[in-house]
Amino acid sequence: MAMWQEQRLEASTEAWRVPHDLRKTDLRINCVALRAMDNRGFQQGSFSSFQSSSSDEDLMDIPGTAMDFSMRDDVPPLDREIEGNKSYNGGGIGSSNRIMDFLEEPIPGVGTYDDFNTIDWVREKSRDRDRHREITNKSKESTWALIHSVSDAFSGWLLMLLIGLLSGSLAGLIDISAHWMTDLKEGICTGGFWFNHEHCCWNSKHVTFEDRDKCPEWNSWSQLIISTDQGAFAYIVNYFMYVLWALLFAFLAVSLVKAFAPYACGSGIPEIKTILSGFIIRGYLGKWTLVIKTITLVLAVSSGLSLGKEGPLVHVACCCGNILCHCFNKYRKNEAKRREVLSAAAAAGVSVAFGAPIGGVLFSLEEVSYYFPLKTLWRSFFAALVAAFTLRSINPFGNSRLVLFYVEFHTPWHLFELVPFIVLGIFGGLWGALFIRTNIAWCRKRKTTQLGKYPVVEVLIVTAITAILAFPNEYTRMSTSELISELFNDCGLLDSSKLCDYENHFNTSKGGELPDRPAGEGVYSAMWQLALTLILKIVITIFTFGMKIPSGLFIPSMAVGAIAGRLLGVGMEQLAYYHHDWGIFNSWCSQGADCITPGLYAMVGAAACLGGVTRMTVSLVVIMFELTGGLEYIVPLMAAAMTSKWVADALGREGIYDAHIRLNGYPFLEAKEEFAHKTLAMDVMKPRRNDPLLTVLTQDSMTVEDVETIISETTYSGFPVVVSRESQRLVGFVLRRDLIISIENARKKQDGVVSTSIIYFTEHSPPMPPYTPPTLKLRNILDLSPFTVTDLTPMEIVVDIFRKLGLRQCLVTHNGRLLGIITKKDVLKHIAQMANQDPDSILFN
Repeated sequence: MAMWQEQRLEASTEAWRVPHDLRKTDLRINCVALRAMDNRGFQQGSFSSFQSSSSDEDLMDIPGTAMDFSMRDDVPPLDREIEGNKSYNGGGIGSSNRIMDFLEEPIPGVGTYDDFNTIDWVREKSRDRDRHREITNKSKESTWALIHSVSDAFSGWLLMLLIGLLSGSLAGLIDISAHWMTDLKEGICTGGFWFNHEHCCWNSKHVTFEDRDKCPEWNSWSQLIISTDQGAFAYIVNYFMYVLWALLFAFLAVSLVKAFAPYACGSGIPEIKTILSGFIIRGYLGKWTLVIKTITLVLAVSSGLSLGKEGPLVHVACCCGNILCHCFNKYRKNEAKRREVLSAAAAAGVSVAFGAPIGGVLFSLEEVSYYFPLKTLWRSFFAALVAAFTLRSINPFGNSRLVLFYVEFHTPWHLFELVPFIVLGIFGGLWGALFIRTNIAWCRKRKTTQLGKYPVVEVLIVTAITAILAFPNEYTRMSTSELISELFNDCGLLDSSKLCDYENHFNTSKGGELPDRPAGEGVYSAMWQLALTLILKIVITIFTFGMKIPSGLFIPSMAVGAIAGRLLGVGMEQLAYYHHDWGIFNSWCSQGADCITPGLYAMVGAAACLGGVTRMTVSLVVIMFELTGGLEYIVPLMAAAMTSKWVADALGREGIYDAHIRLNGYPFLEAKEEFAHKTLAMDVMKPRRNDPLLTVLTQDSMTVEDVETIISETTYSGFPVVVSRESQRLVGFVLRRDLIISIENARKKQDGVVSTSIIYFTEHSPPMPPYTPPTLKLRNILDLSPFTVTDLTPMEIVVDIFRKLGLRQCLVTHNGRLLGIITKKDVLKHIAQMANQDPDSILFN
């Protein structure tokens, strides 16, 4: 091994290349290869392309384009379209002998990142500390500087306030619009077409308590078209209009996404997790994505598809956070600080999605965020609070409550009931594992077959099947949120639902509580309908999640669990009623008592299935008791959530969001997974044993032409700088983008810089002979403290370093001499290889 290392160090430094393995998908950007440069340097006009490059809020996708995620190291080649044919002539041989240091003033573009690039967390945090230190020092010099310091400190809280206000307002608008458009499929209010069914009948004087959902102001489509609501023909008319409206809403949703904002499809949480880990996807959190996702989310939910708006609301809130960041220099110019804001925005998104501000903060901490310092925790709490308050002020549900499914259970749970609760946990784990495997298999088929080329047709087919099967069953016809609310409901004397159609053979009720009663015909009919609804939801959700429309998974998963829980709850209730003398019941359940609460079983089942799909635990339990107001039942929720996670993890370690991250090939290092393989840094680093040596720059012996040649012949994102080719002693690391921009700026703005000018990365340059071209000093763009490990460092430690520090690359040395480099992509490929997966098949697809 030592001999091999010496041979590598003494070998030629000819540039080595990684084979071009271009992996393409339905969303790809055709990268223009960097053209070879002549001896005079870069062509005019290329520097302006950096200054006009799109920001994170700009839309980068154009319908019909292809996005190429193929990258060298962990980033793509630099997109550069060489414009024009003129080059800078420099100042000639007779120029004065002086060192050009062009970075004492910031150059636009230096320190920024390309699209599909991984940020350097260490550098970003260091830059923020330097900025904060400079502001603090200047605050002592003048009153204006002190005011600037105070405003800088307050800007974070002001930004959280704006995010909360905007997120809450958009969530209220989405809730109101979705409720109205969902009811539009069944009829319209003649007293005001802008009223939904419930609001239309609020002020009606002809409504009875038994038929409170029927009023003359609300007309079904059959009443409007054929003037009657009775008979087979009226049923067919309503059926046809229901399917027609569903297809119209779905068609508009998928068409808008395809035409204007391809990033607006799906849940958005896998991509947000990737972005928060340090990856840049420009346009994903931009203005167009926000506008289109807000509109199409309403359309998708109203179409009746088996999806929810809760997950996409996290994406909407993060779009709000990213756009508002551009109003503050502190966050606009620092990618790490911006990701702290996005973590808080994700908390605000869950807060308005469920009316659960505390659960939103915990969801951001447990499931989404990659870096979550204590300051971000406080600001997330504040953003979630403001968002929840804004939503409460809008009052979209019309019941003056913030929570989505408010319940009032009057009976405490008993110790024996932990058994059926655990059974629900097992069901949730099995359902979660089944759903993840089947959904990922279907999404992979969509990506690798002709099906992925026809997203509009796929959406229309799934919508048509869903609507045709849903209309005959009242539980599938209603919106999923209304279904869950009814399943959670505890039956009272005034409830007219079929789920509460019990035979009332009792004289008194103790403490106002209804005793267990025998089920009536309505309950048995509802059980059969719910069983069919359960089958439909299980099957159709597999094909719905992942289509090219906004689609959340929280509500469909909760619906599956709530149906299973209600079925089990009614079964336990009837078992306790008819067999109260059994040993399992006689100690706590007497005849004529209220022993079992079926709605509680529905709530526990919903938590179990949601936990099985997402693998949430703490945040899930908090969201559930905030969602329902059932704080008393936190122990059953915890038991079901943990059981579902254990069962699901036994069948597959990944949650649905992690599985979609791996399916799409995003560069995400999961902090929850352990690396237990006994490999060393030298086994993973590039170059490998038979590869040419690593391409490096020397600190004081390379000309502008030499550097430009290396840049044109390679696609690496950065280059190590060494003392000399003979010593290979490491000096620092310079990014490709910064190097290109700095040389172009020097050629553009300074006289005398020619291809033969020497580039120095040292503090001082030696005296030069007269009549030589001026030298170019680029020390200010050099990272003097790149992270290094030795070649014998265990990969377990290297992976941990990449996870906790958010590194882009790590240099490998031996006795202080540079041997190679390990990038984030190398780490991901190595982890995949150790897991017996094809590394090239899962990266950047």
